[in-house]
Amino acid sequence: MQQHVIYWTKLADEDIAIAFGPVADPAGAWGVGILQVGTEAEAETIRAEDPTIKSGRGFKFELFPMPRLILRT
Repeated sequence: MQQHVIYWTKLADEDIAIAFGPVADPAGAWGVGILQVGTEAEAETIRAEDPTIKSGRGFKFELFPMPRLILRT
């Protein structure tokens, strides 16, 4: 999991990850990340290179487009 956090921190440093972190869901542990990429293929590559996915330990990474993001000002 340390490598996963390092990977996502690097994506944030590169202005690719807008936000990421764990979700305190009583039903079980999971996290959320918001990416800014140009294509779905770029997001797929990020998923494929994530250390949790590469570990082969059954982690899941779902991608959903977010057609609009509203940020507070």
